[in-house]
Amino acid sequence: MNSVDVAVMAAGKGTRMKSNLPKVLHRLGGRTLLDHVIDTADALQARQVVVITGHGAAQVEASLHGRQHLQCVRQMPQLGTGHAMQQAVPVLADDGVTLVLSGDVPLIQVDTLQALLSLCDAKHLALLTLETPTPTGYGRVVRNAQGQVQAIVEEKDATPAQRQITLIYSGIMAVPTRLLRTWLARLDNHNAQQEYYLTDVVKLAVADGTTVVAHAISQAWQVEGVNNPVQLAALERAYQHLQAEQFMQAGVRLADPARFDVRGQLTCGQDVEIDVNCVFEGKVHLGDGVRIGPHCVIANADIGAGTIVQAYTHIDGEQQPVTIGRDARIGPFARLRPGAALGDEVHIGNFVEVKNSSMARGAKANHLAYLGDATVGERVNYGAGSITANYDGANKHRTVIEADVHVGSNSVLVAPVTLGAGGTIGGGSTITKDTAPGALTVTRAKQTSIDNWARPVKTKK
Repeated sequence: MNSVDVAVMAAGKGTRMKSNLPKVLHRLGGRTLLDHVIDTADALQARQVVVITGHGAAQVEASLHGRQHLQCVRQMPQLGTGHAMQQAVPVLADDGVTLVLSGDVPLIQVDTLQALLSLCDAKHLALLTLETPTPTGYGRVVRNAQGQVQAIVEEKDATPAQRQITLIYSGIMAVPTRLLRTWLARLDNHNAQQEYYLTDVVKLAVADGTTVVAHAISQAWQVEGVNNPVQLAALERAYQHLQAEQFMQAGVRLADPARFDVRGQLTCGQDVEIDVNCVFEGKVHLGDGVRIGPHCVIANADIGAGTIVQAYTHIDGEQQPVTIGRDARIGPFARLRPGAALGDEVHIGNFVEVKNSSMARGAKANHLAYLGDATVGERVNYGAGSITANYDGANKHRTVIEADVHVGSNSVLVAPVTLGAGGTIGGGSTITKDTAPGALTVTRAKQTSIDNWARPVKTKK
């Protein structure tokens, strides 16, 4: 196969999105529509990718910063799809094949494009088409009595008879660049929209004796574009359904594939179980035998084999990944924030929050507690209602809890402070100084009882 260069149409305003954000920057599965398209081009090992920008060009181009083998050209003003390609061909080499993609058609599959490129064979004009009972809005593929493609007619220029055609053009084509260059130079805007149509290259190819071939697919979702929030939501569900099927084929057990959302990169070991309404964001890995309860949100985390994450747990590793060891128990209603690093067999219970803290093997914080900027040793038992007071109003400080410490309920550990190994903190204590290993430390006041004490009585007005 000759070298493939990809041209991505991304200049449109997307008026029907009713948004200040350029259409191609709206998100599907946690990534922009344009990112999906360019990732597909990368999977094809395209020699280069040329993105044609226009509306919101600065925003679109900034979103692509750092991408290799990619450059942007601007279409100003926007005078049609043919005019857009006229801006791209000066940076395309004649020795390759140009694959034209749309920045708002995110679910086109790599194998479909490979089939289209094979059909092009570096000498034909190959069109990706779809047979559909609802062709409204698409260009119709006109064929002769022998079934050979003769032209593409845009809907606004179509006759009533042509509008009955159910074979539509998807907006995706593969064409030898040297031929495309000559056809683009001959385009005119004598049509209902007074625009330069890229689809007009079909009739020019036919006139020149170049074979025009059509590759028809049956999955409409592959070529559906996004023009409004309703279509975006529909494609989101199609995308998530695809993800769910792939995970289930790989052995992941999903309680309900219709209630499963991956908005990033999820990898799973064997025998993983995921309950309903879970959302995975960023980069998440679930080890062998991990079980995720219902209604969990997990972002940027590595969860070790055999760990159970119970219902309504929120794991947020956006700024710094969260790591959890093997056979841990997390939740329900737990919150792990950036920098939480939990060892094997750690228990984090309901309404416990952990931030920028490490907990060694077997440590437990089972109820209603906060651990921030802390280093927790093995087998520590951290009591209900206890907190690390890690912020003095200006700076964060660290708490060190050595192995086998027992922290009684409702304790406040005022950092910086170190609790010596094997020590015990009496419930309700406020600890401001380091404690000795093995010692019992209690800082609450002596209990006093006043007999026959009368409560205040509300005075009558």
